[in-house]
Amino acid sequence: MNAKDIMKKNVIFVQEDESIKDVLEVLMKNNISGVPVVDKNKHVVGVVTEKDLITKEKGLNIPSYIEFVTSILFIDGDLKYNTNHEKIITLTAKEIMSSTVYTVYLDAPIEEIASIMVNRRINRVPVVDKERKLVGIIGRGDLLPILIN
Repeated sequence: MNAKDIMKKNVIFVQEDESIKDVLEVLMKNNISGVPVVDKNKHVVGVVTEKDLITKEKGLNIPSYIEFVTSILFIDGDLKYNTNHEKIITLTAKEIMSSTVYTVYLDAPIEEIASIMVNRRINRVPVVDKERKLVGIIGRGDLLPILIN
């Protein structure tokens, strides 16, 4: 069995210039934890996950619980929160995505896909064609039935 045999063909994705608000709406509307990011030619250029949206390493500065409590205790808290919020809503998918993305080709064997997911600790692998255009996606849940049989 290969990637083309188990992949989901109706891939939910976002364009690299979409706003963080749009990315969040896609994640929430579709009840997914991550989404591939593509360029105008539909080449995979990254992935945005829930982790990307909440980690400080991405520079979003989404207030943590401690920062939230601090903002309540200090007069400039509202101003600081509003300034951070304004910065966040202007970001694009390209600015928050993980640009290291592991993809597989249509003919990639199931074992290779499972190995990538386990070794790279990722939950989904975009599937690309010969031109490296997004054509499908495989999540961990897609592999489980095959691995059991």
